[in-house]
Amino acid sequence: MKNFFKHLLITILGVFISLLLLFFVMIGVIGAMVSAGDKATEVKENSILYVDFNQEIVDRASDNPFKGFDFMSMQPQSSMGLNKILKAITEAKEDPNIKGIFMEIDAVGAGAATTEEIRDALIDFKTSGKFIISYSDTYSQKAYYLATVSDKVYLNPEGMVEWMGLRSEIMFFKGALEKLGVEPQILRHGKFKSAVEPFMLDKMSPENREQTLTYMGSIWNHWVDGISKARNISVEELNRLANDMEIFNGKSCIDNKLVDSLIYKDQLIDKLKGLTETPEKEDLKTVTLAQYFKVPAKKAKFSKDKIAVIYAQGEIGMGEGSEDAIGSDGISRAIRKARRDSTIKAIVFRVNSPGGSALASEVIWREVELANKVKPVIVSMGDVAASGGYYIAAPATTIMASPTTITGSIGVFGLFFNLQNVMNKKLGINVDVVKTNDHADFFSQFRPMTAEEKAVGQKFIEETYQTFIGHVAEGRSLAVEKVDEIGQGRVWSGVNAKDIKLVDEFGGLNAAIKLAAEKAKVEKYRLVELPEQKDPFQEIIKGMTGEAKAFFLKDELGVTYKHYNRIKSMLNNQGVQARIPYDVEVY
Repeated sequence: MKNFFKHLLITILGVFISLLLLFFVMIGVIGAMVSAGDKATEVKENSILYVDFNQEIVDRASDNPFKGFDFMSMQPQSSMGLNKILKAITEAKEDPNIKGIFMEIDAVGAGAATTEEIRDALIDFKTSGKFIISYSDTYSQKAYYLATVSDKVYLNPEGMVEWMGLRSEIMFFKGALEKLGVEPQILRHGKFKSAVEPFMLDKMSPENREQTLTYMGSIWNHWVDGISKARNISVEELNRLANDMEIFNGKSCIDNKLVDSLIYKDQLIDKLKGLTETPEKEDLKTVTLAQYFKVPAKKAKFSKDKIAVIYAQGEIGMGEGSEDAIGSDGISRAIRKARRDSTIKAIVFRVNSPGGSALASEVIWREVELANKVKPVIVSMGDVAASGGYYIAAPATTIMASPTTITGSIGVFGLFFNLQNVMNKKLGINVDVVKTNDHADFFSQFRPMTAEEKAVGQKFIEETYQTFIGHVAEGRSLAVEKVDEIGQGRVWSGVNAKDIKLVDEFGGLNAAIKLAAEKAKVEKYRLVELPEQKDPFQEIIKGMTGEAKAFFLKDELGVTYKHYNRIKSMLNNQGVQARIPYDVEVY
């Protein structure tokens, strides 16, 4: 027995020492990553800026090197910030060492509106007279739309351009819930408020199908119009090619003028050498976007005047929030700080959110309203700024969006799950209750709501909806009746939203900053980004468990991980919500 305890203690000590060593190794690896990330990049003469957009692109990427860390390869799988991409393209335009941009893109890790902002920045880059060349083995539709800004679009001889139009696929869970014995108890206002449809129907309602086709058609028409102008192909012909499935290989892409030439990578390199007058036996000088982010900034004259850019990305909930989620406390504090700072002359509120908690949206709305009374607040909508995302944007001085932004969805719903059947009949578990008052267990998951309780819940939904449309009516100077007409939970594209006065102007983040300066009547200013990002090392330990769990789930579930996340989000956010019907991804 004595030897047993001795060996047990030695084993425990060994495990402890191993974990301690692993911890320090991880800190060392991450420290090396941070040190390497801080190293400045020197751009050589006659260089090409090389870009691909396969990484996830968010409005502002986290400075935490552990974010998205791949535990298998021990390599970071970080996202890129749109703010840095736009800044890099603008600076490359004026950089005498950058001769042009080479884009190698088969897919774009961003939404439609973000892609639009990058495309606009590239169009502006071309005014410098520098070249843009695109190449791919296969272009997705979104990648091809982005590539058409190029002087030349090249394709692998065995490649193709995916050209077939857009589609919407929505997963419905009604049948699965019935088999499990789970009863969704749904309260909602708005015939288009279809966030709860997957739990109550087995296919789209006519209203949901109508709104989806409307905004999806708007995005497709915008893309087709842009490609038509860039490639000098009629809109009618582009739609015919998609309908008749005539684009199926490289030759059909050439025959129909979608690309300029079918070439291999080595032939492309020769063309780039010709454009940069690089000797045949020398290598091209290239700098990646990630490297270009680290080019030392030019020293600008100090200006006491500032414009605050406040990033609100992700679902809206109570609390502090994070890089990927909007917390009512965290974002409100950032807005309040910008409002009280007299050196901040205007606020750009970047909203990229499908919505979330109605109460949290109300808390943030109040801070935006207060700020707008003191200084200009320009909302810059990203890929999605809908439902709660529109709620928090409504009081702004000016709302700007992309033509392909998904917005609107002015409506409210309540979702509560009754697990009585699954617990009792499927698992043999019975839940008994003792209560002091008749409705003390109103929100219990172990019994259905009574008719009286449903009536009270519906009344609360109606009151929340009236508050929502009242805020929009006041902020947009519209009649409440008009907002109700265009509300009802209906989702709109940026183009449609501008027509019905939910949006003032088209433009991305850069355009919003420029407008904010004009509204504040300042010519010289510096940007401050809020909320302030937390120290990376403070976030590393806190985030290890969550990042590791997410990684292994993604590895196990593959493409179905997003559906798992969607269901998890709906289950975690039971109660009154102002959220878009589903996650919108445009390919």
